Amino acid sequence: MTHQRAFSEAIDDALDLAMSQDSRVVTFGEDVRMLRRGLFVRHGADRVRDAPISESAFLGAAVTAAMSGLRPVVEIMLVDFLGVAFDAVLNHAAKYEALSGGLWQVPLVIRASCGGGYGDGGQHEQALWGMLAGIPGTRVVVPSTPADGAGLMLSAIAEDAPVVFLEHKLLSESWIDYLGGAGRDGVKFPVPAAGARGEVPDPPVPVPLGRAEPRRDGSDVALVSVGVGVHRCLEAAAVLAADGVEATVLDLRSVSPLDSDAIAALAARTGRMVVVDEDYLRGGLSGEVAAVLAESGATTRFARVAVETTIPFARRLEAQSLPNVERIVDAVRSLE
Repeated sequence: MTHQRAFSEAIDDALDLAMSQDSRVVTFGEDVRMLRRGLFVRHGADRVRDAPISESAFLGAAVTAAMSGLRPVVEIMLVDFLGVAFDAVLNHAAKYEALSGGLWQVPLVIRASCGGGYGDGGQHEQALWGMLAGIPGTRVVVPSTPADGAGLMLSAIAEDAPVVFLEHKLLSESWIDYLGGAGRDGVKFPVPAAGARGEVPDPPVPVPLGRAEPRRDGSDVALVSVGVGVHRCLEAAAVLAADGVEATVLDLRSVSPLDSDAIAALAARTGRMVVVDEDYLRGGLSGEVAAVLAESGATTRFARVAVETTIPFARRLEAQSLPNVERIVDAVRSLE
């Protein structure tokens, strides 16, 4: 059985299910009792906790809570703010299992919003999944649909390792409601309707980390992305189809672990691949995909559409800096 759910609502449903099944699962962060008030009502003050405005303090506390037997889901409002708590991720959560020879594990989920497209500039609209995925011992997931949001959250909670769970703001109904205020009345945001709401299994079904999912099939070119980028690829594929170019759209779903087999097989089948990445061009996901292709021996023409500069505040300049349908189509045509 399935039912219609909004993106963040589906993720909360999965967290609710996990909390109902396992008393070790707790959640905390800034304003969590307000943001997750349904969970607060159902599970109480001991398991749904507000934290002070100090990401370094409560993320550090989450690491030790995970090592002590809990399975915390910690909310960082914006992934950009991990910058003030990076030590807890880089030097502690990601490394304790390896440095202790497996004696200590850190089953921690860091839930954070990410992404731009609404005019908040380069300190609030970053993706950063490439940087985070480069840390050994850390998993990074970026769902593009409500069903995958719920399924990946269940799998993230079950992992005996730190998982960064990134929720794009343009898919989140609560973020869109918030962003519609603050003097932005009447501003339209490029929200992909198919990602913001959709059918979700009831109860939610776990989605394995590191397993990509094709969203569209075509033999001429492969478009590879995560999150909102998947929906931009689907829009671009429709434009290309009108010109007789049929594109496969591959939703990676996980940045780490990465489904290298699916990437290599798709490149070998189509001979052309474009990676659409809302993260930075250098040192990120698009470069890692290129490395997978090189190491697999795949012979393919390759292009990438990513963020090449600090994201501007001005909406027109912001739109030019982020991946969009026009840039994707141009990248595909450059491979002809």
